[in-house]
Amino acid sequence: MITELEIKSRTPLVGGASFGDVGAYERIDGVASGLLDPRHPANTGIALLDKAPRDPNGKVAYRSDFILLRPADAARGNGRLLYEVNNRGRIMLFNNLCAGAAGNHPVKPEDLGNALPLRLGFPLLWSGWDPGAPKATGLSLEVPAIDGFSQPIREEFVSGTRLGVHEAFKLAYEAVGPASVTVRRTQTAPRVPVVSEMLDNRTVRPVGVIETGSIYEIRYTATKPRVLGIGFAATRDIVSSIRHHGTELLGRPVTHTLGFGISQAGRYLRDHIAQGFNADEDGRRVFDGVFTHVAGIGRVFHNTPFGQPFRTRTWHEDHDFPEVEFPHASAVLDDPITGRSGALMRGDVTDPLLIETNTSTEYWQKGASLLHTDPLGERDVALPANVRTYLVAGTQHGGKAGMPRNPGPCLYPRNWHDPMPAIRALLVALDEWVVSGRLPPDSLVPRIDDGTLVTTDRVAFPVIPGFVPPHAANDVCPLGDWTNPSPSAASYRALVPQVDVDGNEAAGIRLPDIAVPKGTFLGWNLYQAPYPQGELADRDGAFLSFAVTEAVRGGDSRRSVDARYPGTRYADSVRIATAALLRDRLLLAEDADLFVNDL
Repeated sequence: MITELEIKSRTPLVGGASFGDVGAYERIDGVASGLLDPRHPANTGIALLDKAPRDPNGKVAYRSDFILLRPADAARGNGRLLYEVNNRGRIMLFNNLCAGAAGNHPVKPEDLGNALPLRLGFPLLWSGWDPGAPKATGLSLEVPAIDGFSQPIREEFVSGTRLGVHEAFKLAYEAVGPASVTVRRTQTAPRVPVVSEMLDNRTVRPVGVIETGSIYEIRYTATKPRVLGIGFAATRDIVSSIRHHGTELLGRPVTHTLGFGISQAGRYLRDHIAQGFNADEDGRRVFDGVFTHVAGIGRVFHNTPFGQPFRTRTWHEDHDFPEVEFPHASAVLDDPITGRSGALMRGDVTDPLLIETNTSTEYWQKGASLLHTDPLGERDVALPANVRTYLVAGTQHGGKAGMPRNPGPCLYPRNWHDPMPAIRALLVALDEWVVSGRLPPDSLVPRIDDGTLVTTDRVAFPVIPGFVPPHAANDVCPLGDWTNPSPSAASYRALVPQVDVDGNEAAGIRLPDIAVPKGTFLGWNLYQAPYPQGELADRDGAFLSFAVTEAVRGGDSRRSVDARYPGTRYADSVRIATAALLRDRLLLAEDADLFVNDL
């Protein structure tokens, strides 16, 4: 339960700029204080909570930062709370969904991009859920650590990819005694011991040069684990408190609540549902609607002793850390590997309406096909009536406006296709579904029964000079002891989308860049030196442009741009594709206009 919502500051948002009919917004920064009873049935699933220090009444305390944006004139807002789960302390909504600037402290209207949620009148809320998030983000969480509790664990580090170039390795926990270090070039290569030194009880430095792209594994005895799972309870309690008691803070009652999360934040929301945190301590539903983007079938390595929620499992990195576990899908299924049965949803009144969107990358690296097939990938499954799932064809995991087009660490130029126009339309559809019951568009995913969902070896890539398909995709298998992982005897069967004659995915939401292409958009790419050459790159996609004229195709089986789009055919085709997406509510009118105006 929340005991206090303390307001630290209250200021006009970006100088009091106006957002459509809603007008100006204000920003409120504060701290929520909460108490948890470890004996309460809603809290017994929080790992280590029973070992945490308690107050005289037997409760465990926590404090969470929060950021709230609300219409200055509350009566002009829509009364529906939109909660975005932060990603490693970062607000993602404006930079991604709205094509604005990165950062948690926008200072001018342009930083908010198109400001869609503000123009729609949503009060927006963020709060801390990850005690490891940097305090400078303004979205930290304070939870107790458990003294006298130690356990051998392992971590992995790759220099030059997700977290930049490493000169030393910063451990997630305090080490008791020395650490042992190994390195391997790929995740299937043998481990080679590395001489290293402990700079302090949280920092390990290999002696010698750290190889770019190689996997360094650190094994050590860790101590003082934080009660990470309190993050789920903090989200639950803050949202529920503002929903039911936040009229004074918001200036009006909350009628509905929506949860939104990108990547890690989407995986967090899937875990929030699966672990029962969409019911508050009084059994009331927390989020009426949930939207996850690029979560695949993942959850977060969080509610467990010595969890590491910053990790995300792909083919090359973090491969043997917890993220995927049965049940993957929202439909009730039997698992032939573990013998369990179940679904992501709880099957009661606390289940939200759920929209899940993924890109090609999540099919190649994150097992996304298992959202809508049986665990062995042998048949399509029917989703529950309260769930919609979509593939945004031809996009990569981090896709948004302004993506780089150079190869970077990869063999091929990177994928610049922006999926966010579809995400914006579907967020509006989720809101309408929650508020008025208007059904969103039917799910659009590749399927086994029509041949648009296949094994990796059956993808019919076109002939492209110099093109090399990936030698492996991310397998999905049950994970036992993450501290001492070993190959699983059995694996779930993850499938990938089939492509058309141009190499673009045939199923899913095909935005104009895919429906009327000037190249092949892939959700995967391969590393080039000095990274592990030929390995499946970390969530990067690729773009392979068509030849401009037939004369320079040079063995490329794809038709050239001038051959397929003579005269006004390209512009005419974009208008037709845009009109169809607008009709099917997969594109907003303002985004349709942008596609047409860019011709």
